[in-house]
Amino acid sequence: MTYVHAGKYLRVDLTSGEQHIETIADEDVRRFYLGSGYAALLMHREMDPDSPPLDPRSPIYIFNGLMSGTFAPTGCRSSWCGRSPLTGIWNESNMGGHWGAELRFAGLDGLVIIGCAEKPVYLYVHDEMAEIRDASAIWGMDTYDAFDAMVAATDPKARAAVIGPAGENLVHFANVMQGGREHSRAAGRGGMGAVLGSKHVKGIVCRGRDKPVYADPTGFRDRVREDNAFIKEHSMPMSNFGTAGGVVGAEGKGDLPLRNWRDGSWPEGAQKISGPSIHEQMWVKHTFCYACPIGCGKLIEVREGPYAGVRGEGPEYETLAGFGAQLLNDDLSSIAALNDLCARAGLDTISSSSVIAFAYEAFERGLIGPEDTGGVALEWGEPVGAFRLLDLITAREGAGAYLADGARAAAAHLGRGADEFAAHVKGMELPYHDPRAFVSMGATYATAARGACHLESIAYWRGYGIEFPGWQEGPHDRLASPGAVAVTIAFQDYFGTYNPLGLCKFIGKTGLPPDDVARFVGVATGWNITGDELLTTGARIFNLKRLINNRYGIRRADDTLPPRILTQPRPSGGAEGNLPDLPLILEEYYAGRGWLPDGAPSSETLAALGL
Repeated sequence: MTYVHAGKYLRVDLTSGEQHIETIADEDVRRFYLGSGYAALLMHREMDPDSPPLDPRSPIYIFNGLMSGTFAPTGCRSSWCGRSPLTGIWNESNMGGHWGAELRFAGLDGLVIIGCAEKPVYLYVHDEMAEIRDASAIWGMDTYDAFDAMVAATDPKARAAVIGPAGENLVHFANVMQGGREHSRAAGRGGMGAVLGSKHVKGIVCRGRDKPVYADPTGFRDRVREDNAFIKEHSMPMSNFGTAGGVVGAEGKGDLPLRNWRDGSWPEGAQKISGPSIHEQMWVKHTFCYACPIGCGKLIEVREGPYAGVRGEGPEYETLAGFGAQLLNDDLSSIAALNDLCARAGLDTISSSSVIAFAYEAFERGLIGPEDTGGVALEWGEPVGAFRLLDLITAREGAGAYLADGARAAAAHLGRGADEFAAHVKGMELPYHDPRAFVSMGATYATAARGACHLESIAYWRGYGIEFPGWQEGPHDRLASPGAVAVTIAFQDYFGTYNPLGLCKFIGKTGLPPDDVARFVGVATGWNITGDELLTTGARIFNLKRLINNRYGIRRADDTLPPRILTQPRPSGGAEGNLPDLPLILEEYYAGRGWLPDGAPSSETLAALGL
């Protein structure tokens, strides 16, 4: 039969040079979809808990979602999964853009890469196979130049996903970038760029002409046309300003973290680094991922000042929060330049800015000094130290040698109480939505499969008034601990299906409910699928990832939050005085999930989910 998905993936062993096609069972697709759901299934079957993340034996699982390469709204995304060098546990990092669609057109749903090449290589994937080509001449290039070189050497219409010098140097939060200068998208968190670097893979180029076939082409087209109209109507702020449009609102709610999570209010600074300020000062055009009706990407160019000439993807909310609010830096052009430096080096901007904010406080406390930073003082409000630290981290020099391993490792290296102000969960640095402003995010960070991750639930959207007709409606107290878990679990189950389906979660921000997503998936695949089944699949996948983490040693004690979040309320602003009640959160969460007191899913829960 012919399916929306290809029904197969390519397994490549870089040590032996062997590769072969493996078939994906229909039953597995129906129960786990594809993307990170199917990757988790493979990883659970194949994992060796004793194999280190950067060992050649440790695979990287790269899978499109079920709808990737279709014209479903935002049907483009790929999940890059494996054991994280940053956390040591399950990791998935999801990428938009156009690369995933080209992988599907090449006749594949995914790649599994093991082993290590003797010298730098890149993979050219087409016609259900991969050419392993010499990358010695492009090893050391930044991601923009490497992207251009790979496309020029293969096909001008190809798409490349590449690592930068940070991945080559095994920085534990190195990312994978695709799209080049004009529309950069990232598989950002957890260090999958370092995993590729450990295998001597500079990048993967995809090109193909095989198109999905739909169970009901006319019905699917009609369904997508209707959903796209709804999405466009309800996503105008995102279309106009991207995620940067949320900076001012986040500051007002007490959601925007300040000075390494210590301060409460920063209204004037938030205005200066906001989406409207970007649009006024440096916006060039909107950019779109494959099959996207929103266009949240913003191509920008800095036109004046010391950073004039910087051109590329504009900084998004997380980057503005990290290199702006976290450092009390209101120089928007400098943030754009820092964002560009991260894109070129191949660095996750959340972890990069978080470890830099940690370093600024460590400098303030005298735990590190100018001798560690190349003679540069780390001063709040001054971005020069951030530029210097990014260079040191990328090269693993000076303080960068330990900052490159993440905040948890850096705090352990420094000692002397540094762990009290290192903001991470399970080794992954907190993204920039404050659990003291949205308690449901405290439950999310404490329990998320990859460590501190806002995208596993995006539960803070509920606190901004986003409702889903017939599913999540009614009053919601964002500051209250009782009841916060119910929102977290519901959102984890729903948005936990988006990566496996290959969809962007921003279509969910419009209030698109599970029933609507189930309808267009059903018309495309021929499945008789409901919103309730979608949510059950989300719960199945979430619990499967928990089983993986249990095998890596994760237990209840690991489901926690940074000391500062638990003990130090914000002194002012929209979340003044509030703290999440972690014992209550975990009690309600474990009961709601059907987990045992030690943090493992019960046998009854596994049976109910078919695990």
